[in-house]
Amino acid sequence: MLNLHTDIEFEYGVVDRLSPLIRRVIANNPSPFTFTGTGTYIIGNGNVAVIDPGPLLDEHVEAILDALEPDERVSHILVTHTHLDHSPACTPLGARTNAPIYGCPPPKPETFDAPRLEEDADDAFNPDHIVADGDIINGADWTLEAVATPGHMANHVCYALREEKTLFTGDHVMGWSTSIIAPPDGNMQDYMASLARLLTRDDELYWPTHGPCIPNPKEFVEGYIQHRQNREKQVLTRLAAGDTRITAMVEVMYADVDKKLHPAAALSVFAHMQDLVERDRVSCSGKPALDSEFTLV
Repeated sequence: MLNLHTDIEFEYGVVDRLSPLIRRVIANNPSPFTFTGTGTYIIGNGNVAVIDPGPLLDEHVEAILDALEPDERVSHILVTHTHLDHSPACTPLGARTNAPIYGCPPPKPETFDAPRLEEDADDAFNPDHIVADGDIINGADWTLEAVATPGHMANHVCYALREEKTLFTGDHVMGWSTSIIAPPDGNMQDYMASLARLLTRDDELYWPTHGPCIPNPKEFVEGYIQHRQNREKQVLTRLAAGDTRITAMVEVMYADVDKKLHPAAALSVFAHMQDLVERDRVSCSGKPALDSEFTLV
């Protein structure tokens, strides 16, 4: 059972101290994809790291800088992935602070005719340092470990703060909602493998980029996995009922969801369909596409 966490108290542009090593400023970019907005994390004291500077909003960059003490400076900028609500502010923040940027370059997936989502990719992102799984990034009083978690996006990375056994999960795991897996950037098989990997870790707390913290991480990840397994069962049920098109499945599976979100839901169903085709559970004529006809094997 997935019990979502939606309670959050904050004020836009105002820094909140979350722990001895963690502060957060939330950008004023609320939406159905970002919840209350992008939460930018400031890690450490003195020379600090910034995780996910957020969208290209001048007032948010100013709020990040205003959150620092007079004798503090930004020494590192880290990005979980390159969606437009996470990475674009790296450019102005980097220019203001001269801090190097860490992350993975935008993926170059095979394109197809898909609806444009608010979570479109930041193709201009160009990190100074490309991170790899297990990389350690240090400050005077903080240590961050890169944890590769592809799925929501091919270049998604979480960052573990070793001193507090805390994982910054980006959009991989969020308390307020399940994560969107939208091809071509997203991949369901990779995503499920990345979720399973988190169950092997000893993190005690998650801070997603959107929404409140997740205090029961393993139980919550198990709920995330169960949710995806249930969605897969729904897809198979609709196929057994004779629905061969994704649009028809979405009308039934997401009947209680705002129709404005149906294009995103269709991409999520398509991600499941790609996975099922690769596992020989489902077939289609030709290469799988959003408008393909799918049948059970």
